[in-house]
Amino acid sequence: MTIVHRYKPVDRPFRKPEISRQVTPARVAQSNHGLALPVKLFLVGLILPWIIPLGSLNLSAYRIVLLVAFVPCSVLWMQGRAGRIRLPDLGLMLFNLWAAVGLAVVHGVGPAIQPGGMLFIEGMGSYLMARCFIRTPDDFRSMVMFAAKLLVCLFPFCLYEWLTGQNPLLTILGTIFPTVEITRMYPRMGLWRVQGTFSHSILYGVFCASLFAVTCRVSSFRSNGFTAVFLTFVVGGSAVLSMSSAPIAGLTFQIALLIWDRMLRIFRGRWKLLWAAAILGFLAIEFGSNQTPAQFYVSHFTFEQQTGWYRMWIWQYGTASVENHPLFGIGLGDWARPAWMVSDSVDNFWLILAMRHGIPGVTLMALSWLGLWFSIARKKALEPVVASYRTAYLICMATFVFVGATVHFWNATYAWFFFLGGAGAWILDSRGHENPSGRTVNDRAAGGAPMRVNRLATRP
Repeated sequence: MTIVHRYKPVDRPFRKPEISRQVTPARVAQSNHGLALPVKLFLVGLILPWIIPLGSLNLSAYRIVLLVAFVPCSVLWMQGRAGRIRLPDLGLMLFNLWAAVGLAVVHGVGPAIQPGGMLFIEGMGSYLMARCFIRTPDDFRSMVMFAAKLLVCLFPFCLYEWLTGQNPLLTILGTIFPTVEITRMYPRMGLWRVQGTFSHSILYGVFCASLFAVTCRVSSFRSNGFTAVFLTFVVGGSAVLSMSSAPIAGLTFQIALLIWDRMLRIFRGRWKLLWAAAILGFLAIEFGSNQTPAQFYVSHFTFEQQTGWYRMWIWQYGTASVENHPLFGIGLGDWARPAWMVSDSVDNFWLILAMRHGIPGVTLMALSWLGLWFSIARKKALEPVVASYRTAYLICMATFVFVGATVHFWNATYAWFFFLGGAGAWILDSRGHENPSGRTVNDRAAGGAPMRVNRLATRP
């Protein structure tokens, strides 16, 4: 028997229906162009300890890359070729301008030109480079994998330093150009604190720890199981080699959040539940302890109780400095404290921002980052692989906030923070599939439904 079908004419060209296929990470990002050369040079520059003399300036390798790339990246950004200009972009730009103006007010225009300009290049230069060259899931994956492999290259030397206290990398590289100074610190538990090629063991640890969540998620796509486990282990192990409480706390923080996400993956409200638990914990400390939540954190998350108490004194006199200089801060000058507090270091990134650049400065930076991160967190209709990258990225950024309360980010780690922050902005321009019911593939996956594109879906 012959069945005759009657088709109603349509005013659009016929397209071949898509065949049924599983949504896989490899199909989300097909581009294999590789990581952009400026990004590779920047990442390599971050781990090079050289201080290269150029005229009257002594520049790190990554700063030279940023100086060369700043104008081209700025032009691309203003032309909209890095995605549309967003409010957080302008907020971070205003922070850097405010910081430069504040330095000029406190120290005078002449002395403020070099530090203000370098602060701008390190911050906005790193951020704009990420905005321009990290534009797809494949770019993001390539960047993370490249950075993780750099740590693999450093790992044998750092392991040797951990066991012996000798830093072969700085010794060898110092024969070519001057390098950062070797910091001699007391061992902990019989093991030496690894500095690697960074200015301090804490900075080395923060850099390594910040890569853990993104490496764990990114390496699991389009890589064999051994590669994923190996890279994740090396990145996490490198953070532990620093023997610093802040990086290890940040590493533990990320592991806990990854486990939380994995165990409750079928519960769509898992992050709201976590926020509720965090708020309850905050209130419990606020009303059930003789310390503020900030004091409780900085005094308890340390290897040594003495360090915790000293950080509480830093908080007390640091906040007093902010109260005394609320508008432009103290710039790069020294801060008022008792004579027995010999060191002028401030182990709190967010506090020192307020001390140096005033309340408007730290507010501009905080609101800019929070605006970007919350926009990314609220982005709908993402492919499963992009949603997974987003989770890892936000965990990484939350770690910076968490760790920044007990350490200061400077030099390469400061530039890395801005770069990694900008490396997630592409998610706002990412688009996912929708099925005829109006629910996204990712929404269905979150509810436990199979992640398959409709069998006979047609494109409009």
